[in-house]
Amino acid sequence: MRAAVLHEIGQDKLEVLDDVEAVGFGPGRVRIRVRATGLCHSDLSAMNGVLPQPAPFVPGHEGAGEIVEVGENVTGLKAGDRVVVCWLPACGACPACRRGQTELCLAGFMNAGTPNFRRPGGDVFGFAGTGTFAEEVVVDAGCAVPIPDDVPFDIAALIGCGVTTGLGAALNTADVTAGSSVAIIGCGGVGISAIQGARLRGAAEIVAVDPVAARREAALRFGATQAVSPEELPGAKQQVTGGEGFDYVFEVVGRSATARTAYDNTRRGGTLVVVGAGAMDDQLQLNMFELFFDEKRILPSMYGGGDVLRSYERTIALWRAGRIDLAGLITHRVALAEINEALDQMRTGTALRTCIEI
Repeated sequence: MRAAVLHEIGQDKLEVLDDVEAVGFGPGRVRIRVRATGLCHSDLSAMNGVLPQPAPFVPGHEGAGEIVEVGENVTGLKAGDRVVVCWLPACGACPACRRGQTELCLAGFMNAGTPNFRRPGGDVFGFAGTGTFAEEVVVDAGCAVPIPDDVPFDIAALIGCGVTTGLGAALNTADVTAGSSVAIIGCGGVGISAIQGARLRGAAEIVAVDPVAARREAALRFGATQAVSPEELPGAKQQVTGGEGFDYVFEVVGRSATARTAYDNTRRGGTLVVVGAGAMDDQLQLNMFELFFDEKRILPSMYGGGDVLRSYERTIALWRAGRIDLAGLITHRVALAEINEALDQMRTGTALRTCIEI
C-alpha cells in the first residue's frame, strides 16, 4: 500500500512510497482502511524532533475509516464498522483509569515503540502508535472507536485529536464560566476548538491571538469577539480587562515564551491552561514569589483533560445540534508546501482524503 514516510527526524519533506505494509495484526487487533486523516501540529513536532518519536515513521494520529478485519478476542467491532482512530486509548485498569483520569493512561504509549509498518528495507514506526498517513493501519481494538453512520469521515478525523483537545481544554480542564474573559494564544485547529468551547460556555469576551492574519480572521468566524496579533495583546488586555488580565488564558503553541506571555496576561487568581505540546528541554521560568503572590492556577490539559470516549460522544452531539462548526475546520488551513505536496500525491487515485487542521 501507499504511505507517507519521514526517513529521518529533522527532514522537512515526506516521501510517498508504495511498498509499505501494515504489520502486527493478530488477537486483540484490528485493521483499518483510512478514509480521512488530519494533520495535527503534533505530527510536525515529531517530525522536527520536538516530540520524541523513533524514525523512520509514518506521521498522522488523527484518522477515521472503516474496519477491514478484526482479530481474535475482539468484541464489539466487525468488518465494515466506521471508526475514529483514538491514539490514546484507556486500558481501564491502571491507577489513572481507576481514578477516572483516563486521559493520563499510559497504555497507549506502550505501543509507540513497536513498528506498525514494514518496508523491504526494514521496520517503519507509526506516530503515536498509529500512523494514519497510510491507506491502512493496524492498531489495538481499543484504538478503534465506532462512530454513527451520519458522521463524515473527515469530520470524525478531526474529532480524533484536535477538536477533542481544544474543546476539552475549555469544557473539562478550565471549566470556563459564563460571562468571563478569555484569551486564546495560538489559533490553529486546537485553538479554534478552544474558542468554540469558550463560546459554548458563555464567555463574554474571547480574544484570539495569532501572528497569522488568516488565522485571526478565522478565529472571528468561529466565535472570537476580537482577534489580535501578539504585539496587540497588551492593548486588548487593557481594553477588555482594564489591565487586570484575563480570567482564562489558553496557551496552544507549546513554547515557554508563549506560556510566559499567557501567564503574564492572566489576572491574579485567574487560570492559565497549557494545551500546546512542547519540547522537554524548553523550560518555563517562574519565580517563587509570583507563584505565591499571584495565586494563578496553572492547568496543563492532556488530550482535553477528560474521558476521551465521552468527549467524542459530546462533540458529535454538539455538532449534530449545530452548536459547533467542524466542517469549517477542514478549510481552516495553513499552507505547508512540502507536506501538502506529498499529501496531494496520496490523494491522487486513492480513497484516502486529507484535511489539514493545523
